[in-house]
Amino acid sequence: MQGTNLKKLLRTVEALADLGPELTADRDFRQTAHAMLSAVMEAAGAHEAVLFSFGERPSLLTSVDAQGFALLPEPSLIPLLPRHVHTLTAAAGPVLLNSSTYDVFLSSNGNVAPELFKCICSLKVRGKLVGLIALGRRPGEAVYEEDALDAFEMLSHYVALAIQNHTLGQTLAQRVSENLRLLASLHGFYDNALEAFATAIDVKHVNIHGHSLRVGRYSQAIGEALGLGPNEVASLRSAAYLHDIGMVAVDKRLLGKPAQLDAEESREMRDHTVVGHQIVSQVQFPWPQIPEIVRWHHERADGSGYPDGLHADEIPQAVRIVALAETFDAMTSERPYRQRMSVGAALQDLIRLTPQKYDAQALQALLIQVRRDAVGTNRIPLLDPEVMHLSAVDVDELASTLQHRISQNKLFLT
Repeated sequence: MQGTNLKKLLRTVEALADLGPELTADRDFRQTAHAMLSAVMEAAGAHEAVLFSFGERPSLLTSVDAQGFALLPEPSLIPLLPRHVHTLTAAAGPVLLNSSTYDVFLSSNGNVAPELFKCICSLKVRGKLVGLIALGRRPGEAVYEEDALDAFEMLSHYVALAIQNHTLGQTLAQRVSENLRLLASLHGFYDNALEAFATAIDVKHVNIHGHSLRVGRYSQAIGEALGLGPNEVASLRSAAYLHDIGMVAVDKRLLGKPAQLDAEESREMRDHTVVGHQIVSQVQFPWPQIPEIVRWHHERADGSGYPDGLHADEIPQAVRIVALAETFDAMTSERPYRQRMSVGAALQDLIRLTPQKYDAQALQALLIQVRRDAVGTNRIPLLDPEVMHLSAVDVDELASTLQHRISQNKLFLT
């Protein structure tokens, strides 16, 4: 008797030793399932076996791996009724099947006959059914004795954990995929809605039609040239669409005034950043940067901006990008108090004011996109053809001037 017990123990330990590395191997789960099932068959002395995973909606056993059977569908499917799920969940350890118990545990409505199986063991994790191992015949049609069943039960716990981890991984991947599709759909909805909103904001001022949409386009282009991720670029574009939302509270008379604004009028105009911030802070956007971009898009690196007089390091990168895009469009657009500047003149002026007021990296990125326009490599042109009168050589000269200013400024700071 002692010899038999020792042999049983050694066989089980050997199977566990073989199974451990298989459960942690970094490879396709089908390979792991095959190795696990082989270990179980070896420990139980089985000639045929199938490993099933269990899905709840609908309640279904689906084969993950099968060995030894001459003819078995791939995959093998066994739909389960609630009573089958209950019985399998309640089962304690391996169960020997016979003609009177097949229907108690398994349905015959699948593509595999339960009569092929001689012994089954439910795979459970924390009392929840996650799968099933079904053993077929043993060599010589021998029955499954107690030591084989004990080894089968012990190994089943480890296989259950592996099945559960695999199922959770698949569920997580599916949820991530569904969330990404939902997010893409949500982003599309926001894009369409905010484009319409940007158009509505600009309608109040006949001289800036299309301003918010263009600032969105320029901000997106700068972000892409800087190598920002799709979500960051979407955040930039959306915030740029809404950057002037506070203008809805500004007297229309001020927006069309051809002369310089007085102190009180200037204060009212500047308040559009604070009003806009109050408006967007009450909305739950997918991008948390929108309120700060709306509030700070008139801040400047030297502290001369408004409403909070922030300095360079205090201004987030996204804000600096939209601030540059907004200024560039303002320079190259018609205003009641001045004519529009050419693209070249506007870029020269921005270079002159960088890095004291504007972000050098953002301006470099804008120049990259303008150059792509010049050589025709932008899939969608950044600038309207009627205002784009720069050659690639012109843009290269501007970029060289900017680089010189940056280098000189670094030298001065050191």
